[in-house]
Parts: sequence; structure tokens; C-alpha cells
Amino acid sequence: MQLPPYDKFPNISDDKILLRKIQFPDINDIIEISFYDAIQATTLIQAIEMQAKINLDYSSGNSIHWGIEDKLTNKFVGTCGYYRGLDKGEGELGCVLLPQYRGKGFMTPSLQLAIDFGLNNIGLKRIWAKTTRQNDKAIKLLERLNFIKIDDLDDNEVEYELRQDLNLTD
Repeated sequence: MQLPPYDKFPNISDDKILLRKIQFPDINDIIEISFYDAIQATTLIQAIEMQAKINLDYSSGNSIHWGIEDKLTNKFVGTCGYYRGLDKGEGELGCVLLPQYRGKGFMTPSLQLAIDFGLNNIGLKRIWAKTTRQNDKAIKLLERLNFIKIDDLDDNEVEYELRQDLNLTD
């Protein structure tokens, strides 16, 4: 396994999006989608503090967090990454889009890039995600990416796991 941190933070892209490190000047654009431990930032100061914690998690080898940049506009549209479990050979995949970019085709390719990186670069053996039972769009996204529901959790959440034997991109 090749756990973070890396000598050079990995930027990964396709023709539409670039997954890259979030820099200090970027934070103001993503305050409303800045979260840490399921708590949402409401101010720039909170978002900066959360990003510092995320960066520390990365430096400790516990996570990797990308900003999703639209290559056409060079603007952030969301974030995604792995947030726990890396030391056990697994990764919890998480993502969030700014409201104005939802339904515009950004998240499926972003998560596919993150999944490919997790499997082929980090060497993850298991990729999973949690969402609420009512988050139909997230559930459809996960199912489109070959995740299957494996558990109903407390707090109205469900857990999904990547079915690698069904991964059609290989």
C-alpha cells in the first residue's frame, strides 16, 4: 500500500475536471461545503480551521481530500476524497458539490477518478461510503459507480461498498 502523504500531492484529471489540493485562497469559494466530522463550516475562519485539520489528517496518512475543479472555468465545484480507514486497507469515500453544480455531470467522473486512485495508487482493498436513506441522488450516484448497499446504520444512514467484480471501467 502507498499511503499518503506523497512527495507531491496527486492531481488527477480527465477532460472535464481536475482533482487537486485545496489551497488557502480556494477556501472562501467552498465555505458552504466545508465539513469536518459531519459539522459544516459557517464562517471563513471555521472553514480554514477545518481545512487545517484535513491537511493534518493527510500529513498523518489518514486521508486524502481533493477540490474538484471545472477545467473549463478553473472554479471549484465541489470536494471529494477518502476520509478514514486507509491504515486498514480501506477507504471511506466522501463527496459534496456546491448547489449550483449539482446535476451537471461533475461528481460521477470525480468519484471514478478517486476510486481508480484508491485502487491503483493507494492499493485499497475496500472502498465504502455512507449517506442518509433520503439522499436519493447520492444513492443513485453510488449505484451508478457499482456500489451496493451492505448495511442500514443508526442515525438514518446506509452504507454502500464498491463491488470491484462489477467495475466496468477495467
